[in-house]
Amino acid sequence: MPSLDTLVANLAQKIPQAGLGVAAISASPVGWHIEHSLLTINAIIDQLHRSDTTKYKWKFKLPKLIVFTTKKIPRGRAKAPAAVQPNTFTEGSLQQHIQLTKEKINSLATCQADQYFNHPFFGHLRLKDTIKFLQIHTAHHLSIINDIIKAG
Repeated sequence: MPSLDTLVANLAQKIPQAGLGVAAISASPVGWHIEHSLLTINAIIDQLHRSDTTKYKWKFKLPKLIVFTTKKIPRGRAKAPAAVQPNTFTEGSLQQHIQLTKEKINSLATCQADQYFNHPFFGHLRLKDTIKFLQIHTAHHLSIINDIIKAG
């Protein structure tokens, strides 16, 4: 699995096609998928930094096992939370958001291994699993973006 830095660099390369959309593949254009991926990375990293390690609770979650084992998220199965649904974006705003996201990714170096993010389906994910989830999630949206670009 490519690193989060590599995946974000790949997102940045797709910005010129931000307005491209193919309804048969996704109801949202390329730019929406880029912005959603960036919003997700940033929001989750913020939650990691704010987490109270004393409140971490492990619980077995079959969906997590499946997604983490296959490294794939099924398409069209879940709706993005409102906080990570893009409203508007431009090529310029996407470029700025890429830079912010790179800074957030660099800030992961200051996180402790037992800090966590509370995923709505997978439960509490410690730092290592959070990074893995972000890689899987970003790769999922890059796959959709690539399919849109191929079909467009």
